[in-house]
Amino acid sequence: MTKENKIKILFLCTGNSCRSQMAEGWARHLKGEVIDPYSAGIETHGLNESAVKVMAEAGVDISKQYSKHFDQLNDIQFDWVITVCDSGYESCPIFPGKVKRFHISFDDPPKLAKNAKSREEALGYYRRVRDEIREFVEALPKILTETITKKDV
Repeated sequence: MTKENKIKILFLCTGNSCRSQMAEGWARHLKGEVIDPYSAGIETHGLNESAVKVMAEAGVDISKQYSKHFDQLNDIQFDWVITVCDSGYESCPIFPGKVKRFHISFDDPPKLAKNAKSREEALGYYRRVRDEIREFVEALPKILTETITKKDV
């Protein structure tokens, strides 16, 4: 499948530092033959080092990805914008064209890790969310097709 024929998906969250970055990495790793993935944020907070670490543990290198503001992707016509946090959903900008939206909220690992008593406990939060995002991405694009079908009924 050529890049032009792939489903263009933007994973959007608040700071494009963790959850949306993981989703982009998983989509490229697991579904690269059918999905052309991107990630961005309403703001840019830089790439979260713990997210990079736990993704590497799972065999996915996101270290070359970088935190982007959604405005940096204005020239791309997305098929889907998937918000991966409630703040991103509530602040989601309007995208031109016939872009479809899907919302799923994942816990914020940095927020959960703030009260961790050890580095290992903190990384446990990142690993849990990493695995939840993987499970979601594994269901793509089927879950999006089912969403359209349900709305059309």
